[in-house]
Amino acid sequence: MQQFMSTPQAAARHLHQGGLVVMPTETVYGLAANAGDAAAVAQVFAAKGRPVFDPLIVHIADAAAAWRVAVPNPQAEALAAAFWPGPLTLVLPRRPGVIADLVNSGLDTVAVRCPQHPLALELLRLSDLPLAAPSANLFGRISPTTIEHVADQFAEHGALLLDGGPCRVGIESTVLTWIPHPVILRPGGISAEALAPYLGGPPPVLVKPPQGAIVAPGLLASHYAPRKSLHWIPENQPWPAGAQWGVLAFGSDAPPLYPQVGGVGAVENLSPESDLVAAASRLFAAMRRLDAGPAQQLIARPLPAHGLGVAINDRLRRAAGLG
Repeated sequence: MQQFMSTPQAAARHLHQGGLVVMPTETVYGLAANAGDAAAVAQVFAAKGRPVFDPLIVHIADAAAAWRVAVPNPQAEALAAAFWPGPLTLVLPRRPGVIADLVNSGLDTVAVRCPQHPLALELLRLSDLPLAAPSANLFGRISPTTIEHVADQFAEHGALLLDGGPCRVGIESTVLTWIPHPVILRPGGISAEALAPYLGGPPPVLVKPPQGAIVAPGLLASHYAPRKSLHWIPENQPWPAGAQWGVLAFGSDAPPLYPQVGGVGAVENLSPESDLVAAASRLFAAMRRLDAGPAQQLIARPLPAHGLGVAINDRLRRAAGLG
């Protein structure tokens, strides 16, 4: 991995030459390419094994850069002023001729956001490019929240790596659109409660995506999945016992370890203090540890369904194939 580590200056040049860069954000690590270069964007889809009907988020340095890619409405402008840089993605009408059609799967909308990470912002400013950047993992698998999670996955595609440390938020951005009223397509790092003052109330989370083309990432029923099976059980159902189980727990709701009575093979407690912000930041790393450990099957129950708990539950349901 070390030979692919880079600097923002070298990474910016690499992007202008049609290359790929793994960049840190506050949510997860992204696999970035020049959004205006169709060949570079095609490399992103190929490297991830991502279907071309699943659009990418375009990362930009600030709101002014976003409005060169997308056409805002007054609510979008207010949200950008309040939450950018930050984990909020807005799906808006696209401006023609700025980004490659492959970025947004040929749709007339585009997803844009400004990331809240100093290395990502430096790369965006140095390159002066809009960057298409899905999570830097193989399609459908657990998202990476450290550079070690990415390792050499994209070495054969010549991707340079920027190490920005562990991702602070740890789950992907909230995706919001207007159809015609504001709705959350994907819960994420900004809660519906936080958005409410700018939208006349909390926007609903769209349980079932609109008919037709997928308009934003993270909407497939199976996503964020470990290699082992993950089971999603009701919150009032007891944990199963046995060494074969790896449990994702929260708060005081954690079973003992095997061979104690009622014990399981492994436990990852997302937050013993019942802190949803901490749980979100630890989610994907905890899933990876259980996936690499001795437990044969993974199991999780719903977290409190408010704040970031809504986004965590969304990721766990999709990891279990129940999105």
